[in-house]
Amino acid sequence: MKRKLSIIAMVLAVFMVLTACGAKNNSGDTNSSEGTKETFRVGLEAGYAPFNWTQMDDSNGGVAIDESAEFAGGYDVEIAKKIAEGLGKELVIVKTEWDGLVPALISGKIDAIIAGMSPTSERKETIDFSDNYYKSDLVMVVKKGGAYENATSIQDFSGAKVTAQLNTFHYTVIDQIEGVVKEQAMDNFPAMRVALESGMIDGYVSERPEGVSAEAANENFKIVEFQEKFETSDDDTAVAVGIIKGSELTEKINEILAGISEEERKTIMDNAIKNQPASN
Repeated sequence: MKRKLSIIAMVLAVFMVLTACGAKNNSGDTNSSEGTKETFRVGLEAGYAPFNWTQMDDSNGGVAIDESAEFAGGYDVEIAKKIAEGLGKELVIVKTEWDGLVPALISGKIDAIIAGMSPTSERKETIDFSDNYYKSDLVMVVKKGGAYENATSIQDFSGAKVTAQLNTFHYTVIDQIEGVVKEQAMDNFPAMRVALESGMIDGYVSERPEGVSAEAANENFKIVEFQEKFETSDDDTAVAVGIIKGSELTEKINEILAGISEEERKTIMDNAIKNQPASN
C-alpha cells in the first residue's frame, strides 16, 4: 500500500512539474508572440518643441512613452515613426534627459537618439550619426517689447544676460558675443522659457524651429533672426540620428531618410509647429 501511495505521489509530482513547465512555456510563448515584431527604442527629451514634446493623449499622432501614461509628439517622433516603419519594427519612445541620451545609447537602453541632436565632432568621437534629417539656423529668443527685440547682429547682445541648453553647441557660441553676460546653462528649454518670462535672462540661443515654437506658444516672446550671425559649422546646425558606433542600423536609416523628400520634411515641421501643446 505504501509503495502504491509512493508511486501515486511520484506521478502527481511529475504531473505538477510538467503542468508548471507548461504554464511557464505558455507564458514564454505569449511574450514571444508579443515580441515577434522587434522594437526600435528611441530616446528623446520630450521637452524640445517642435522637435519633441510631452502630451497627455495620442492626438496628432502622439506615441505612448515607455513606462509612462504620457505621450510624445513632434517632428522627431514623426521621423522616428518613418524609420521604425522602414525597419519593420515597433516604435518605442523612451523619455530621457538630454544628458542621459548618449549614455542610454551606449548602454543599450535605447537603439537610437532622435532628439534634435546635432552631429558635432565632439559627439562623433563617442557615437555615430546618420545623414542629416533637418538643418536650421540659430536664433535668439527674447521678450517682445524688450531692449533686444530689434537686434540684427549678435553683437547687439553685448551686456545682455544670455544662456542656452547645457551640453549643447548653442551654449558655446555665446562666447562670440563681446561683453555678453553668459549665464549658467540650463537643463532644458521649458526652464529657459520660464527664466526669460521672469526676467532672469534677456534671451536664450536656440535653433529656429524651437524659436518659432516659443513665439507661437507665448505671445510675450519674439525670435531674433540675425543678419550678422553666429559662426557655426554645417554639423552644428544640422540634426541627425545618433546611433551606436559600428551599428548596421546606420546604413538602413540613411536609406529610409533618403526616401523622405525636403518638401515632406518641411510639411512635417510645419505641422509640428502647428500641433505643439501651448505649454511647450
